[in-house]
Amino acid sequence: MNFRLISLGSLLLFCLLAESAHAQGPERRRRYFTNSARPYHRGPIYFTLGGGAGFYNGDLAESVADNLPGPSGSIGALYMVRPRVMVGTELSLFKLGAKDQLPERGYAFRGKNAALTGFFRYELVRDESQFADSRGSAALIKPYVKAGAGFLLYTPEAYMGDGRPVPSTVFLSTERNDYPATALIAPVGLGVTVRLSPQLNASAEGTYYFTTTDHLDDISQRGNAARNDGFGLLELKLEYSPWQ
Repeated sequence: MNFRLISLGSLLLFCLLAESAHAQGPERRRRYFTNSARPYHRGPIYFTLGGGAGFYNGDLAESVADNLPGPSGSIGALYMVRPRVMVGTELSLFKLGAKDQLPERGYAFRGKNAALTGFFRYELVRDESQFADSRGSAALIKPYVKAGAGFLLYTPEAYMGDGRPVPSTVFLSTERNDYPATALIAPVGLGVTVRLSPQLNASAEGTYYFTTTDHLDDISQRGNAARNDGFGLLELKLEYSPWQ
């Protein structure tokens, strides 16, 4: 598995979602009903584009002060399955880094990462525009929570130092020989969406990712092998629906 394979698979999934949404134009959309018998249509699909920063949490650093944050970028798709509930998929590329919170050890690392996730998103306020029998105006601001699961591809490099690596930095021998390695991840997050137009939203989102690996920093046997690493992404996103 590599970054190119993850990107290709994610692009294929986005294309399939787009074709499905296009085939179900407004005139063909089926009506569904909530538990209170209110009608609604599923969809439409929103495509998302985001950017921000990645933060690490693990053996080397448990605070932002010891982080060496890296840039992050994401593309994804969202689809409403019922009022307040959306399903989505997202491909994120990001870098992580940190210096050792224990100066006497003196480790540091940098890492390149890719994550492919699927998730549910639940909006905390009602939006009348999501009902077929709308009884009011669309909600302008909608806070939400999200949770899901996915896969992580990661390639860390550890070194001795208290800052970012420079051209003369000598990296330590790796603790494992299969990088880029894979792990399972479970994202949980919260955010807020602002309606800019009927087709365009903007959102601010913070997500923490639990992982099944202790090698996100390539410091495990040299650190605390009993505890897995994690990371967080803070991003600003645009959500666009061409078929609203």
